[in-house]
Amino acid sequence: MPEGKKGIVAAGSIHTARAALTTLEAGGNAFDAAVAAFFAACVAEPVLASPGGGGFLLAWRSGDPILYDFFTQTPQQPTSSKLDFFPVHADFGTTTQEFHLGLGSCATPGAIRGICQVQRDCCRMSLKQLIEPALSLAREGFVVEDFLPILLDVVSRIYLASPQAREVFASKTHPGKILQDGERLNQLEMAGFLEALAGEGEDLFYRGEVARKITQSCRERGGHLAMDDFDRYVACKRHPLKVLYRDATIWTNPPPALGGTLIGLALKLIAGSSLPQHEFGSLAHLEILARTMQLTGRLKREHAGQFLGDLKRAESLLDKELLAAYQTILAKHPICPSGTTHISVIDADGHVAALNLSNGSGSGIMAPDCGFMLNNMLGEEDLNPAGFHQWKPNTRIASMMSPTLIFNREGVLATGSGGSNRIRSAILQVILNRIDFAMPVDEAVQNPRIHYENGLLNVEGKFSPKVVRQMEERFPKVKIWPDLNLFFGGAHTVLQRADGELEGVGDSRRMGVCLSLE
Repeated sequence: MPEGKKGIVAAGSIHTARAALTTLEAGGNAFDAAVAAFFAACVAEPVLASPGGGGFLLAWRSGDPILYDFFTQTPQQPTSSKLDFFPVHADFGTTTQEFHLGLGSCATPGAIRGICQVQRDCCRMSLKQLIEPALSLAREGFVVEDFLPILLDVVSRIYLASPQAREVFASKTHPGKILQDGERLNQLEMAGFLEALAGEGEDLFYRGEVARKITQSCRERGGHLAMDDFDRYVACKRHPLKVLYRDATIWTNPPPALGGTLIGLALKLIAGSSLPQHEFGSLAHLEILARTMQLTGRLKREHAGQFLGDLKRAESLLDKELLAAYQTILAKHPICPSGTTHISVIDADGHVAALNLSNGSGSGIMAPDCGFMLNNMLGEEDLNPAGFHQWKPNTRIASMMSPTLIFNREGVLATGSGGSNRIRSAILQVILNRIDFAMPVDEAVQNPRIHYENGLLNVEGKFSPKVVRQMEERFPKVKIWPDLNLFFGGAHTVLQRADGELEGVGDSRRMGVCLSLE
């Protein structure tokens, strides 16, 4: 590698990014940095990342990448007890959304199992070393600022839903409110958990004291999780989904996740369009993009087979394996639209890690004596289209999360995004901006986006007013956002150029951070 940056990380918090950078500086590789960033994110981004949730890591050293799937799993059987399961409304300013919380909303967590698997397979440093930055942060505390107070405000009813959650997240100066901008977040119980995990490893979580306490709470208070759910949970190594687009090879999250398949479907559709002939932000660009989102959204919603006309017209643009995977996943797996965070890392040797994490919207339930909140994946409405409590036992929950790598003559790029159903559209537009519009990585991420979902076209407000008016004539329901907005995701992205130089960007929509090691 030429003189210059020796490693780079893009993440959703300065504390998360610093943990990764400190690890690179200490001699760790990209995977060490990603694991350290995971633990730091659980402390610094507790609304989005938790030991009680799940995620995916797309890893590349040489040859084909490997996808580590450690997302949440439905319990092996439902409880016969009365469920602890209740609704809470989160206030998003212009609208509210109902979430269901309680122990009955918790699926089997996979994060710790998967992260420990990555550490064994890919890392140079010990688990204890990789936990240390997060442990110090939890012990010392930090000031709540930037994106975190915005998130906490939105989900305040969830993070104040139980006495244990209030003890961690309630404001110390504003009674009855969530932690405010400028207040300090101290997490001594989380520090104790991390210290024990560093000493005992993943057995603490899946066969030891943590699992016993969580499952005891479930037995006594109405949750599904039992010791067998923890003991039998498996982190899976999968061959990622490969999509050829123009001169690029794109690797992303395969089934049973859903988001990567929808990105691949959209790229196959756009490959047959005239998009490269048009300027970014033109009417033709936005209409091709919106119509593609409209089609993929409709196929997702109607389970593909119900819209055979469009599938047959698109079939020549799709390979049979992709279509088969798409149809299978839609038929067999629920869809998880929950909030997420993303971390991208490249090290001095060119190793690449793209890590997506999620805890749903949080269950309101803290793991006893551990300081972190459990997920609510069984309480997300979009996971339960047939109604709550109808999930298939012992099944990996399908996710929109899509850690993604792009290889072409320009180099290798790692990206991914938070943002619920907007994940696929955020990543799609980063890909198109890089490949079809030849944008530098910062412009590819920071340029305005659109998102089409359920009949509504959402448009960030930095496009030409004339073009936006023309789009309003073509789509009956259009919402114009005045500026870039966290609604459209947070695609924290890093790139190693063909000459070896590193660059990256933290998405400003979610106050992302990019740090490099010189």
